[in-house]
Amino acid sequence: MAKFTMGSNLIYGNIPFGMIGNLVNLNNLAMEDNLFTGNVPDVIGKLQNLQGLSLNGNDLSGPMPPLFGNLTSLTKLLMEENSFDGTIPSSIGNCYNLQTLNLSRNNLSGTIPIQVIGLSSLSISLDISYNSLTGPIPSEVGNLVNLMELDVSMNNFTGEIPSSIASCTSLEILHMEHNMFQGTISQPLKALRGLLEIDLSHNNFSGQIPSFLGTFSLKKLDLSFNDFEGEVPKEGIFTNTSALSILGNDKLCGGIPELLLPTCSKKLHSSGNLLALKVLIPAITAIILICIMFCCLVAYLMLQKSRTSTSIASSLEGLRSRVSYSELMKSTNGFSMENLIGSGSFGSVYKGLSGDGKVVAVKVLNLQQEGASKSFIDECKALTTIRHRNLLKIITLCSSVDLEGNDFKALVFEFMCNGSLDQWLHPTDDDKQPRAKSFSIVQRLNIAIDVASSLNYLHYHCQTPIVHCDLKPSNVLLDEDMTAHVGDFGLAKFLLEASSSAIPSSTSVGLKGSIGYIPPEYGTGGQVSILGDVYSYGILILEMFTGKRPTDDIFQDGLSLHKFVTMAFPKCIMDIVDPSLLIGGGENDDENGEVIREREIIKEDDTQTSARKREECLVAVMRVGLSCSNAESRERVTMDDVVNIMHAIRDSFLGLKNKNWRRIR
Repeated sequence: MAKFTMGSNLIYGNIPFGMIGNLVNLNNLAMEDNLFTGNVPDVIGKLQNLQGLSLNGNDLSGPMPPLFGNLTSLTKLLMEENSFDGTIPSSIGNCYNLQTLNLSRNNLSGTIPIQVIGLSSLSISLDISYNSLTGPIPSEVGNLVNLMELDVSMNNFTGEIPSSIASCTSLEILHMEHNMFQGTISQPLKALRGLLEIDLSHNNFSGQIPSFLGTFSLKKLDLSFNDFEGEVPKEGIFTNTSALSILGNDKLCGGIPELLLPTCSKKLHSSGNLLALKVLIPAITAIILICIMFCCLVAYLMLQKSRTSTSIASSLEGLRSRVSYSELMKSTNGFSMENLIGSGSFGSVYKGLSGDGKVVAVKVLNLQQEGASKSFIDECKALTTIRHRNLLKIITLCSSVDLEGNDFKALVFEFMCNGSLDQWLHPTDDDKQPRAKSFSIVQRLNIAIDVASSLNYLHYHCQTPIVHCDLKPSNVLLDEDMTAHVGDFGLAKFLLEASSSAIPSSTSVGLKGSIGYIPPEYGTGGQVSILGDVYSYGILILEMFTGKRPTDDIFQDGLSLHKFVTMAFPKCIMDIVDPSLLIGGGENDDENGEVIREREIIKEDDTQTSARKREECLVAVMRVGLSCSNAESRERVTMDDVVNIMHAIRDSFLGLKNKNWRRIR
C-alpha cells in the first residue's frame, strides 16, 4: 500500500500503531481532521518511504517524537492544530527533502532549533505560529532562500529581525505579528522585493517606516501597534488605506490625508532659534489657552441650545458639504413613488440625481419612529469615521426642515445599480432581471469575501472597533461590478473599552438586529460584541448558498437554518443547496474573469469531476457558515480568519494557488 487516507472523519482514540507500523511501503499517510488523541507512535519513524504526513486537526498530545528525523523522504509535514507540547525536535532538520512544515496552533515552547530554521529544502511554507516559542530568530533563517511563506506570529519571540533574512529573496508572505521583536526594519527587508504581504503588528519595532516599501507590490501591510516614528511614505501601498494599517504608532506624521495624521514639523537646527523659541512658547501657550476657553464657551452655548444638534454636528466633521432640502426634493422628483427604491424601520430610500449628474441614493429618516434621530446620529458617526472599499460611502447629508417646518434628516449615498443581495437571492415575480439564475458560485463567493473584509476592517482596523449589529442580505448592496458594499449603520455600536480577554470589548445594550440574524446571546441579555456580527455573517453565508431565509416557514418547532444545514452536513449538503447553483446559468456580457473561469472549469472537466469540485467548494463554505453561526460565541471563528479561509475556498475552486489557508476546526 502506497497511500493511506482517512482524513475528515469522526475517528477517535489512539492512532493504531500496530497496523501502521506494518505499512513500510507507504509514501503518503493522511489522518487529518479527526478526533485522534494520545501520543504519536514511534513506529511512524519506521515508514522511511513517507513523502507526505498529515496529522493536523486532531487532539494529539505529548512531545513530538524525535524519530521524525528518520523520515528523510518527507516533503510535507502537517502537525498543526493539536495539543503537542515540549520543544521542536531538532531531528526534523534531517528531513532534507522537506518543502512544507506546519507546526502551528500547538503548545510548543523553547527556542527554534537552528537545524529546523536553517533547513534549506523548505520552499513552500514554514508555519510555527500560535505557540509559546521564545528567544530570537536564529541567523540560519538566511538559508531559506527558496521559501515563499514564513509565519512565526503569535509567539514570544524577542530580539531583532536577523539581517540574514535578506537572503530569503523568494519570500512572498511574512507574518511576525504579536511577538516582542524590536529594532528597525529597514535593512532586513530591503532586499525582499517579492513580498506581497507583511504583518509586523503588535511588536516593539521602532525607527522610521522605510520608503522602499512603497515600491514593493504589496497587497497588505500591517505595522500597527509598534513604536514607529517620523513621516509616512506616500507611494504604493501607503496610498491604499484598506490594505494598510499603521494604528497605534503615536509618533507618525504626514502620509496621505486619508490617514488623518498630524503634519510633520520641521526641526530647528540653529542656536539662533533658541531666542525665538523663548518668545514663541509663551505666545503659543497663551493662544492655546484662549482657544480652549473659546471652545468651552461655544460648546456650552451649543449644549444649551440643543443637545441633539451638538451630537449630530460632532459626528459629521468628516463630510465635505451638506445639501439642502429643496435640492433633495428636486433630485428625487419630490420624493415620488417612482423614485422609491426601498424602505426600512427608520425611513425610506429614494433614487435621485445629484447636481453633477451622478445617480445617488437618498435615505430619508422617519423622525416619528422612536429612535430614528439617534439612528441618524449613530449612522453619521460610523460612516464619517471609516473608509473601506466594501462599505457604503456617504456623500453628504441634510439636517434641515421640510416645507411644513418639520424636522427633516437625510443621508445621501452612492447609488448601487445592482440592488441588494436580498434581491438576488430572493427575486420577486415582477423582478425584471432573472437574477437568481445567473447568480453563480464564484459571484456569491466574491460577495461573501467582500462582506467578510468589511467586517474584518470594522472589528480590527478601525481606531475604535465597530459592531454593525444589523448584517443581513438587504443591507449588502451591489455595484455595477457586483462588488458588495455593507450599508445601514443605524444600529452600529462603537466598542469604547479595550478588553484583555480573548473576546474583544463589548457593550451592554438592548436587543439589536433583525429577526433571524440576531445572535442567541443578545436575546438572553448578553453583551454586544464583534462575535455577534460573526454570527450574523454565518447566517448570511448559509442563506446565500441554500437560498433559504432564516425566517422561512419551514423553520419552526425547533428547526433553524443552522440546524437544517447541520443535519445535512457534509454528506447530504448537495440536497439542500440553492438549486440554481446546480444548473449553471446562462452567459452574461457583464461576467468578470473569475465567473468566466468558473464556466470554463465546468466545460473542461468531465461531469463527475465538475460535480466533485462544486461539492467540495460548497461543503467548505457551509463549514464556514456553521462555524460562524455557532450558538456558543466563544466557538465562533474570527473575521480575520474567515477572510483567509474564503479566499482559499474560492481560489481552490478556480484552481488557483493560495497560501493563506487557515482552517476552521
